[in-house]
Amino acid sequence: MYLKHLYLENFRNYNEATLELEQEINVFYGDNAQGKTNIIEAIYFLALAKSHRTSKEKELIKIGNSFSLVKGKVKHRNHETKQEILLTPYGKKAKINNNEIKKISEYVGYLNVVIFSPEDLNIVKGGPAYRRRFLDIEIGQINASYLYHLVQYQRVMQQRNNFLKELNVKIMGREDELTVWNAQLIEHGVKIILKRIQYIELIGKWLQPIHTNISEDAEKLTIDYSCSLIERDSMIEKREFLSEANEEILTELFITALQRYQRIEIIRGVTLVGPHRDDLIFNINEQNVLIYGSQGQQRTAALSLKLAELELINHYNGEYPILLLDDVLSELDQRRQTFLLKGIENKVQTLLTTTTLAGIEGNQIKNKKIHYVENGKITKVGK
Repeated sequence: MYLKHLYLENFRNYNEATLELEQEINVFYGDNAQGKTNIIEAIYFLALAKSHRTSKEKELIKIGNSFSLVKGKVKHRNHETKQEILLTPYGKKAKINNNEIKKISEYVGYLNVVIFSPEDLNIVKGGPAYRRRFLDIEIGQINASYLYHLVQYQRVMQQRNNFLKELNVKIMGREDELTVWNAQLIEHGVKIILKRIQYIELIGKWLQPIHTNISEDAEKLTIDYSCSLIERDSMIEKREFLSEANEEILTELFITALQRYQRIEIIRGVTLVGPHRDDLIFNINEQNVLIYGSQGQQRTAALSLKLAELELINHYNGEYPILLLDDVLSELDQRRQTFLLKGIENKVQTLLTTTTLAGIEGNQIKNKKIHYVENGKITKVGK
């Protein structure tokens, strides 16, 4: 798939902008704070109905305006779709081929994107929330039911947390009512965990050879799922256990864990076990990259993960997603830049932002279009 046409109105610092894009590398260069990243954000918003930069969506609306609009035409292998997102202070409306989509979970997936920005290094070196967000976004693009269970789980968890606070403050003796919330939490949580385990196992098929290639056969990169339901002494034991896990096994573990933590959950007024407490562990040669990895190893792991995402989505959909590279070349050395750019050339539509063309020119990328961005204006420069 590739994005043929992009239209922005009142989005960030753009009054109005129209872009015609080809199925190649599209470069947007210019000084900082001119609007390059806003283009990337707009495409991400068009695909996922959310920003990768802020949870306060009103910030996307250009100051002084009452709405923001993003439209796009997406070319698939056998058909074309028109997508649009209208954002107002009161909410957003999503359309596919001019038909309004009531549920965002049914909108996501028509346009697949993989984004790689300096902030994405936090997937490897940041806190667990970054890794859970990564899982939720990537699995959600290829599995609509995952998004449904995720939304339901978060809703139930919030209601359960509210009830836990009530139990602690003034309604002691109603602990049995927790079973109602527990049942719903388990129903959705188990499905989330299983999908995550399956995703990690599948992406590893591309992740390991890609990383081995980048590291010139010096390193082996693996990912483990750290599940809050499981109490085992070693990660190897946890890995072996999860490889055999099914819905029935995880349900029993969830029930046991909630029983074990019930008293402390009531005291603290918060749910302490479940997929919202889980994590990913990246290992290079069986050593935790977060703890023992060098900065170079962490960057290589993040790069490998993003390239593996491209292959996994292609595996599911039969088409490569769009790759969004937001000022990421500055975070990579020359060897990693070359591996990235040569690996995507003539294969994946890419939108790339940069403050300098040195990395592009140094790698002699031929199939590219260059645009100059200044103060919310986009000017086509050439090839």
